[in-house]
Amino acid sequence: MSYIDGMVAAVPTANREAYRLHANEASAIFKEFGALKMVDCWGDDVPDGNLTSFPKAVKKTDEETVVFSWVVWPSKQVRDAGMAKLMTDERMNALNMPFDGKRMIYGGFEVILET
Repeated sequence: MSYIDGMVAAVPTANREAYRLHANEASAIFKEFGALKMVDCWGDDVPDGNLTSFPKAVKKTDEETVVFSWVVWPSKQVRDAGMAKLMTDERMNALNMPFDGKRMIYGGFEVILET
């Protein structure tokens, strides 16, 4: 079964197009190293919660929008090898992140159901 890397970040709303371009450039490199698909979503209906929420998790300001993204890999083995290559690839290091990466949350997920 496939393996998923998920990410949530707060991106300055004014940087929407810069983020889209960044994600597009990064996706080509991810795919080169084995990713099957990369999906980036711009927050449209992402409410603040009372206890927890996407905005609270990334400490979103009023000038930012929550972005939710995921990468589909064929397996964890392919993902681990691909991520090792990504971390040392000069093209990835040269990409300008149009958001504060310190507030990004991410993780790897084993797929348990896909319908």
